[in-house]
Amino acid sequence: MRLYVNIDHVATLREARKTDEPDPVRAAATAERAGADGITVHLREDRRHIQDADVRALATSLRTVLNLELGAAPEIVRIASRVTPFQATLVPERRREITTEGGLMLRRGDARVATAVRRLANAGIRVSLFIDPDRATIDRAAELRVPAIELHTGRYARTWRKSDAALRALARAAAHARARGLAVHAGHGLTYENVQPVAAIRDIEELNIGHSIVSNAVFWGMEEAVRRMRQLVDDARKA
Repeated sequence: MRLYVNIDHVATLREARKTDEPDPVRAAATAERAGADGITVHLREDRRHIQDADVRALATSLRTVLNLELGAAPEIVRIASRVTPFQATLVPERRREITTEGGLMLRRGDARVATAVRRLANAGIRVSLFIDPDRATIDRAAELRVPAIELHTGRYARTWRKSDAALRALARAAAHARARGLAVHAGHGLTYENVQPVAAIRDIEELNIGHSIVSNAVFWGMEEAVRRMRQLVDDARKA
């Protein structure tokens, strides 16, 4: 299973003082050394953490691959099309939210998302859609002819201590997506405590994890934080 490390919140800390440290590019290099298969960043319209210059620097410095999360805003799609990351993951984006609150609401005839998918694909970028683990939404994603989806694991992250219903829903959704020919990724709210049951779902091939890794890097250092998450994911896969 691939582990992509989201370094948005390294930039959050930097932007709290509007200075030049900590450096997301340096954090990405450290994560790669510790076993990350790729680096994820979200270029938001309000530029609350990752900046355009970060994306450009990462695109040219990574030894692995860049997964750029973005909304379907034409300005951000244009930037992605110029930078050409390996993968672009389209996500919903609301100005007032603290973090992404749910998956894309894919509606038939939604020209905004369809146009973004087409422009990114035409630029040679692998496109993924961040969606809820819902069968109908997965079917709409397949109709857009994207190669991959990322399942929003927020419900699981909120309820895993009380019930395994959300985990079972993830497994069903992942199996359905694979049957539709989609590569399946997952992420949101995954931590050192709850990651292994999701990592053990065989139909999921990639996890995106950020906040928990960056938070624990305060205590352990970035390299050790990534290494520990890498080990948990690998152990779950072997079980």
